[in-house]
Amino acid sequence: MEDLAFVVRKIIAETPLVRAVVLENVRDTALPDWTPGAHIRVKLPGGGDRPYSLVDHPDWRGGRHYVLGVRREEQSAGGSDYIHALSEGDHVEATGPINQFELREATGPVLLLAGGIGITPILSMASRLAAEERDFRLHYCGRAKGELAFLATLEPFCGARLAVHYDDTDPGRPDFSGLIADLPEDGTAYVCGPAGMIEAVKAAWAEAGRPAERLVFELFIATPAPAGGDTAFDVKIASTGEIVTVAPDQTIIEALEAAGHDVIYDCQRGDCGICQTAVLEGIPDHRDVVLSDEEKASNTVMQICVSRAKTPLLVLDL
Repeated sequence: MEDLAFVVRKIIAETPLVRAVVLENVRDTALPDWTPGAHIRVKLPGGGDRPYSLVDHPDWRGGRHYVLGVRREEQSAGGSDYIHALSEGDHVEATGPINQFELREATGPVLLLAGGIGITPILSMASRLAAEERDFRLHYCGRAKGELAFLATLEPFCGARLAVHYDDTDPGRPDFSGLIADLPEDGTAYVCGPAGMIEAVKAAWAEAGRPAERLVFELFIATPAPAGGDTAFDVKIASTGEIVTVAPDQTIIEALEAAGHDVIYDCQRGDCGICQTAVLEGIPDHRDVVLSDEEKASNTVMQICVSRAKTPLLVLDL
């Protein structure tokens, strides 16, 4: 799909750390259609790009406009700093819409769970479900009042189907096990938020004996900074025997690209599974939320966008 060019039409301060950015097509034509859960990849001035979910905002729906919701991150990898430095009238380039977090067509009830800025794809799902008069509940979690974006947008179409939870206000975080127990057997859950929230929901879902295919999730955090103590290691490309060294502050993907290799990937957060690669030798240090505990224990596959190595050498099926 051809890349798109935009001008920043409007910037809305949702919270002190979150801004909504309205992008307008520079051409006098409608932008490509998209479905709830979709994102675009915004091009960064220094190279590379970052994914941001599209928000179904009622004031800027369809036509020549896309809306993004972006949180300013303390450990930004460049994306949130760039977005928060934009002014109205600035020009932005991005890919067309991509969706790896689809709202399914099933007719059963839906449980939506959002943590922090993870509300951006979940809002669009709630909007579509409300428009289709489907049965859904949305639980939106944040640290404190005043930190949750898009509440004013959600409340009119969600009504009583929206429940807001704050860590610093009783009763605090929701009981995920209880929410899952209340969901009918034919229901589906969608969760988007920090890794800890996703892992808690996955554990509660598994403990309840629910089918894994009815839990759909997307990790929504800034690109992680290198963990303390990360060291360099080598990756051997099985097809050629070439060895590429991965520096402590590099991902495997970054090292492979620096060595001139084309790599297929998308999220760079360890939640989409696009970059999954077979491991022929060595032990990965798994840092994704895609693989099951059994898959991680097998050490036969890994997500090369975030995971590293516990051994000096990994031989990858590349």
